[in-house]
Amino acid sequence: MTSESGSGATRRDFMKAAALAAATAFVGGAPRAARGANERLGVGFIGCGGRAGSHTGMIKHLKEQQGYPVDLVAFCDVYRPRMERAAKEHGGKAYMDHRELLADPKVDVVCIATPDHIHAPQAIDAVKAGKDVYVEKPLTHWRQFELAKQLAAEAKKAGRLVQVGSQGMSDGAWHQMRKLVQDGLIGQPIHAECGYFRVGDWGERGMPIDDKNAKPGPDLNWEAFLGDSPKRDFDVSRFFRWRMYEDYAGGPCTDLFPHSLSPVVSMLGVTFPSRAVATGGMFRYTEREVPDTFNMFIDYPEKITVAVLGTQGNNDPTIPGRGAGGRIPVIRGWDGSLTVSGKEIHFAPADGCKKPRQTFPIEHAENNVDHWKNLLDCTKTRKNELNAPIELGYHVQTALIMGYLAMKQGKTARFDTEKQQIVI
Repeated sequence: MTSESGSGATRRDFMKAAALAAATAFVGGAPRAARGANERLGVGFIGCGGRAGSHTGMIKHLKEQQGYPVDLVAFCDVYRPRMERAAKEHGGKAYMDHRELLADPKVDVVCIATPDHIHAPQAIDAVKAGKDVYVEKPLTHWRQFELAKQLAAEAKKAGRLVQVGSQGMSDGAWHQMRKLVQDGLIGQPIHAECGYFRVGDWGERGMPIDDKNAKPGPDLNWEAFLGDSPKRDFDVSRFFRWRMYEDYAGGPCTDLFPHSLSPVVSMLGVTFPSRAVATGGMFRYTEREVPDTFNMFIDYPEKITVAVLGTQGNNDPTIPGRGAGGRIPVIRGWDGSLTVSGKEIHFAPADGCKKPRQTFPIEHAENNVDHWKNLLDCTKTRKNELNAPIELGYHVQTALIMGYLAMKQGKTARFDTEKQQIVI
């Protein structure tokens, strides 16, 4: 594991890491039993930036407005001012090292809202430490397929719940459409399309620099931020505006497409793709390193193609969305197609199919608070009835990684199901 002292490994660092490893290994021992409905849960937050602020607000809402037995008990960030602000606002202990937070016995559930390339290593540490996890999408960075595989395996081995932060999966429409597909309404699925369109450069407006004079040291752990990414000298823009850089992010493909592709993969009931191709690039925001425009096609062994289209250069108001910027998916089968309009699911028969047009009222819309409550409820019951479980996240992330690698290398990415490997 990377030294988090910022000045190289020392004997003190080694001893501290050994003690933390022993503590987290102890916590992760026996499987957790089901809990009573009124038993309180403690949530610890790893990452205290902007997105984490949304999560703390949702947990606070559950506690104060809905009376849910949950507490905000711990906060961790490699940038001390962020960590201290969160701890001061909500109470609870403050940590600079995520392993210390994981060793805290008051933490039952962990929220991971750190940069993309840190998600999987911290989630793996969390499940090994006996914690259930809410991990922000994307599940991993685009170069971390093996970590996605490892996280899925470690969560299963430890018997821990991992909810991926594709909160759109809390939308009743997708679960109803999955059932309609399973029931054979559209016949044999053959094609689907989805995507994400928004305007945003992730520059100063999207990710402001908290302190232009910030430097590595006791208040900023640059080495911990870098994780397994390429080693570089400190750069204040890379630290605060990390979404602009390919070392830490992947543009629309990995940041936005999990929202769009997750419902489609779930509805179709597919797992690993057979192949993927993609195109795109920096067509508007040329000061960044990651694409602003990305389009990919994914083939599945079930003889289904999924098209995922998107750009951050236009939010096209003529394209209906469900969730800000999301393009409503269309699921096509031999007998007809399913999509959503307003508060209804619409079925349109294909040419030659005698099934009538039908509409179905949507039971409930997307709600991120419900997405959180779903995880907390499952933490109590120990039933894996998650909206966005790790298995779905692993399959979605595999497809997205394949697309990104295909675009970078100008080739077709294939998946070897026997070896569980991506082949370019």
